Amino acid sequence: MNNCIFMGRIAKELELKTSKTGMAILKFPLAVSRMKKDEPADFLSMTAFGKTAETIVTYLRKGDQILLNTHVQTGSYENKEGIKVYTTDFIIDRFEFVGGGNKGNNAGAENLKQLLKDNDELVAEEYDADEIPF
Repeated sequence: MNNCIFMGRIAKELELKTSKTGMAILKFPLAVSRMKKDEPADFLSMTAFGKTAETIVTYLRKGDQILLNTHVQTGSYENKEGIKVYTTDFIIDRFEFVGGGNKGNNAGAENLKQLLKDNDELVAEEYDADEIPF
């Protein structure tokens, strides 16, 4: 299963772009804190498409907190110097607003608990323990 859940803050101003076919595309870094307070945050590359991208740009700004349900996607491309560059992006499947701006609140933790619970229920429905060969 390819499912990643993150709660973090938008790390730069959002800029909506449009593909050649007219689809909205949004790429932005998400600052995600580590468990230990003395460690630096990780900045993860997030990508949203279509209505999801449009909604995020409409209601959120740099510094706002967001809860994301994503899947990871790896790829590669050749840069201008002819060097192959490998990429890792998280594609946003679902998101939830968390708190107001930089103030934050306990709603984020509750949303994360519910998202994790929903995910556990999906996993339980998808797999029957008697069918697993180990």
